[in-house]
Amino acid sequence: MYATEILAEYVANYPSNALPPDVRLSATCCIVDAVTAYVVGCDVPSAHAARAVARHDFGTGRAPVWLTGECLGVTAAAFCNAASASALDFDDGHRGARGHPGAAVIPVALSVASSIGASTDDLLTAIALGYEIGIRVAVAQNPQAIKSRQSGRWTGYAAVATAGRLYRTDPPALAHALAVAGVLAPNQEANGSSGYANLTGNDVKEGIPWSVMTGLTALRLTEQGFTGPQDLLDHASHFDWQSITADMGHPTEISRVYFKPYSCCRYIHPALDAFAALSEVADIRIEQIASIEVQTFHWALRLSNSLSPRTLTEVQYSLPYCMAIAVVDGLAALAPVGHAQLGRHDLHEFARKVRLSVSPEIDARFPTETLAQVCLQMIDGRLITSKVTSPRGDRPHPLDWEDLINKFLAATGGKLSPKAQNTVLQAFEALRNGDAVPLLQRLRMRLID
Repeated sequence: MYATEILAEYVANYPSNALPPDVRLSATCCIVDAVTAYVVGCDVPSAHAARAVARHDFGTGRAPVWLTGECLGVTAAAFCNAASASALDFDDGHRGARGHPGAAVIPVALSVASSIGASTDDLLTAIALGYEIGIRVAVAQNPQAIKSRQSGRWTGYAAVATAGRLYRTDPPALAHALAVAGVLAPNQEANGSSGYANLTGNDVKEGIPWSVMTGLTALRLTEQGFTGPQDLLDHASHFDWQSITADMGHPTEISRVYFKPYSCCRYIHPALDAFAALSEVADIRIEQIASIEVQTFHWALRLSNSLSPRTLTEVQYSLPYCMAIAVVDGLAALAPVGHAQLGRHDLHEFARKVRLSVSPEIDARFPTETLAQVCLQMIDGRLITSKVTSPRGDRPHPLDWEDLINKFLAATGGKLSPKAQNTVLQAFEALRNGDAVPLLQRLRMRLID
């Protein structure tokens, strides 16, 4: 059998009531985090553009554009929700995959579940399986052949698995859909830290909304007899194909995701947390800092790292500017970033004090770990150096349920009224207790003005 066929059989035949309790909780946490990222990202211009195009080109349907009171077709709604959830780089990620599964899987799962009335067991199982398939493919990529590492290259597989499971697509059609989604995925060759373009701070970003659209369309096509190259994962030149189908028991990769306390590229987070740790133990005042050196891995230096970003997307990919925000405005200003951080002379000036360098020790531990060390050169001659730091949200420093609820409350306070926040919180608690209906109902309501 081809790898696509093995994956399709696994997705179709995994029992809905078999998820271990910790995996169910992980899937529930991922839903909470994706909704949080969606709410803070829904006002970003790129998200507005996605909704305008989807509304004009696809028309109405049964799937909600979350919390707006508007409903579109499943593919259109999932596209819009993915665009908002990924807009501010506040969505979850996976270290091995080097990307973001949640902004694809959760919009697909909730859009399909809303349109067909899926049970909670089916919803959580589809989410866990979507993460599993997408992450397995991502981890297996051969970087010598697949040089662009952005999430859109592999989240289409996750979208197919998630939707195919909920729709109960038969394995032959599902296998072809995985193949079609893989071939038609946004190639991202130009964009991102692994692309050849230098301007990484643009709205294409990871290509996640496009992979959602491609995955859902691939599934619909193959249900009508459309075919793809089912052997695309079976070539060692491009994939470690044996690892993709090895040890297919419970879908546990979802339990290995990280959650983000700051809305910027994950490559920036360890430096921010290193500075935060220094701030807790040393008396550091802005006017005393002569310069900051961030020792990190080489991929962090391949970000655009603009010293005077013009858009929120450019902010997300600038380590010096995010460090300036952390020092001048405080870390809370990065959860999420907003227009108050744009066009600021004080931030531009401080960003110029931040120097980036590659530490061979830290670089050798990437991508398994994303680490940084921060050295503050003070005006009085002191050198204050942090420990080598891993970011909060990774497994050594995980964000648990309460942390994610607090992230939701803090991050969405400027978008949702206290009453609206409480309405959504009640739905989250119901979901945690095994009932997805309140959340699916709340997502149809207009809670965002």
